[in-house]
Formats: sequence, structure tokens, C-alpha cells
Amino acid sequence: MAIKSQVLANFIIEWSEVQMPPAVVGQEYWMMYFDGSLMKKGVGMGLVFVLPLGLCMRYMVHIHFPSNNVAEYEAHVNGLRIAIDLGIRWLNIQGDSQLVIDQVMKESSYNNAKIAAYCQEVRQLEDKFNGLKLNHIPRCLNEVADTLAKVASGRELVPMSIFASNQYKPSVYYEELEQTSDAPPALGSGANRPLAPSNPEVMELDEDLAIELDPLSDWRMPYLDYLLHEALPIDKIEARWLRRRAKFFILTRG
Repeated sequence: MAIKSQVLANFIIEWSEVQMPPAVVGQEYWMMYFDGSLMKKGVGMGLVFVLPLGLCMRYMVHIHFPSNNVAEYEAHVNGLRIAIDLGIRWLNIQGDSQLVIDQVMKESSYNNAKIAAYCQEVRQLEDKFNGLKLNHIPRCLNEVADTLAKVASGRELVPMSIFASNQYKPSVYYEELEQTSDAPPALGSGANRPLAPSNPEVMELDEDLAIELDPLSDWRMPYLDYLLHEALPIDKIEARWLRRRAKFFILTRG
């Protein structure tokens, strides 16, 4: 009975820490460790928050949607949102995924609409903090978050004093773009022949329309520049995205 009572008391204390507004600690940074895990049974994420006074709060989330390689991004985004809900304004983030951290910090490029959406969401959430640090650490220093993520992805029994939840849809919206090469497709028949868009949008173009369009405000201008003159943005990522998206338009002259 004494052991059970102590476990209940510890749970009440940790629960109270989450429900009550955090104490003002000046500019002391909270620590956040995050990790994602992909296993045969499912996908999960683990989060660990360490208060400036040394107390810890641990979270695990079961992911119930196809996530492929975005478990780490989901863990990062969820961690930032939890921190904002807790009233944290100074946060030191630690993660063992070098690729995720480099892409979020704009140190490496990406050409995937899904990853771009996650990075954009992270940057919007970062604006809500007064101070934010993001550091890469070895996996051996991220064992607690890693263990929580594995427990969540393995659909194992949730340990005591761990806050667990379920997530049924992605944290961000993104449009899946067809991964095709930049070279024009070869014409032919058979299974390798590229398929045309099933419902292309028709962009009607009057003779004087190009003169009347405002290049700074009209969304059609980049597409018209490419369809009429094969002009592309200087940025390679934007150019690749525009080239793929332009395939879904048909240009007609009135």
C-alpha cells in the first residue's frame, strides 16, 4: 500500500506541474529532448521537458497515419506546441537527427513539399518564443526520448507518470507533388508512358492580358512566364516546384 500511495502522489505532483502555469524563472532555458521512431507495429514520438529546477515531464504520442520519414518532424512540432501551451518562452532543444536539425536551421536544402511544410510550421512556432536554441546531440545522450518514442511506436503499455496521447492526422498540410525528372517526358506507349493530369485547370489568356497583369500580385504571372517564355525563378527549389505544378494547367488563347 505504501508503494502504491507513493506512485499516486508522484503522479498528482507531475500532473499539477502541467496544469498550473509555470513559475517565472527569468531567462532560464527549459530543455526539450525529442525523438521519433518508426517500427513495424507503428510510429511514435517521445518528448522530455526538463525544468530549470531539474524536474522532468515526459510525453509520448502514438501516430495513427502514414508518416513515412516525418516522425522526427512531428516530434519537433509537437514539442514546440506543448512548450507554448505550458507558457515556456526560453527553450533549448536537443535532438539526435542531424538531417532534421540542419533542414530546420536552413543549413541543408530540401525539395519535398512535405518537408517544406514542416520546416515552415517550425519557423512560425519559433516566433512565439523569446529565446530558442537548437542543437544536435549523439543518440546516447537522447536515450530517454528515444525510449519513449520506441514504446509509442511499438504500441506497448504506457508507463506510469508518462503523458500519452494519440495523433490521427499530420500536424501540417502539404500537397504531394509527383516526383518526376526535370527533362521533358518521352512520348511512347506502354506502362512507362507518363499520364496527363486527369483534371487540368484551364488558364484563359486574352491578347492583352499579359500587359494588364501585375507581376507582383497576380499568382498567374510565374506560370505564364514559364508557359510562354520558359522563364523560371532563380531559386532552384521554387523553379522545380513551378515546373511540376505548371503541368496541371492548360493555356488557351481567346
